[in-house]
Formats: sequence, structure tokens, C-alpha cells
Amino acid sequence: MSSARYVGPGQGHSVLFFGFGTTYKVLSETMGGSVGVVEHTLEPGWLGAPPHRHAREDETSYVLEGELTVEQEGKVTTAGAGAYIMKPRGIFHTFWNAGTERVRFVEIITPGGFEHYFEELAPFLPPNVSAPDLTNIDKVRAKYALEFDMSRVDELLTNYNLKGGRSPAPADGAAR
Repeated sequence: MSSARYVGPGQGHSVLFFGFGTTYKVLSETMGGSVGVVEHTLEPGWLGAPPHRHAREDETSYVLEGELTVEQEGKVTTAGAGAYIMKPRGIFHTFWNAGTERVRFVEIITPGGFEHYFEELAPFLPPNVSAPDLTNIDKVRAKYALEFDMSRVDELLTNYNLKGGRSPAPADGAAR
């Protein structure tokens, strides 16, 4: 990835796994590590990530298109275009697209660095593979001090009629 200081509409390196896409807009390296900015897409009916929490980063999501549903601290919020959702470090959260249209949202990550997680994770979640590389997924998770709570994934998938969310389980099967 380059450390470009201008990224126009439709520009930026992208990675995709399952129904979740990431396009790199502002790399933390260009901002002295203070912030990273990515643009995510999430297809209809997909869980974006298992419940998780960050030890080092705060995230702010700004919805560009569609509706993004976020659960944190037991509260479910659905945000439409123009809305912001703050996800402070240390708080378990998850997100999904319960709608019928793709969601597109900007993720502002402070401090920066975590934006690289998605590109590092993507090779271990290849399309059309029923058994992802859990050992390497767990190494990436640990590198970014990310903790998953896999115990609620089946409940979320069932209650909200969603796909996805099972792959990034720790290799040892424990909730992290």
C-alpha cells in the first residue's frame, strides 16, 4: 500500500472477505500514527464481525449509504446515512446489515494502525473455503489486541437472520 496524501472518490486499495469490504483511505503512516480511515461495505444480511472489543483503539463509524446496525453494551442502534456511531475501546460491540441494500460507511480509527488488520486477515478467509486458517487468524487477532466473544454469534445469526461471523474464532476455541 502507498502512503498517498490524496485519495479521490473510488480510489484506495481494497480487500474483501465474505460480504465485508474494506477500502483504505487514510493510512496511519501518513498521519504520524494518529488516525487511520477506511471505507467499509457490508452486504445485506451479513454480520460484519463477531462481538469484539479493542484494547487500543476507538472507532467512529459514519454511515454514507444504507443502514448500519450496531450492538454495544446490550443496546442495538440502527444508523442511517449521515449518522455517527462511536465505539470506544474496551467495550464489546458488533455490527450488521439487516437491510436489503448494501451499507457503506467510513470507519475512523484512533489511534491509527488497526486499519491494517483487515488486509492481514483477508488471506486467511479465502472465498469458497469452509475451514479458514484459524491458527493464523488468531495470530492476527492477538497482534492487534482484539478480543472476540464467540459465544453470542449463533444467537445473533439466528435472531437477526444473518450470514457470516463464525470464521475469526481463536484457534484454541476459547472466547477472547
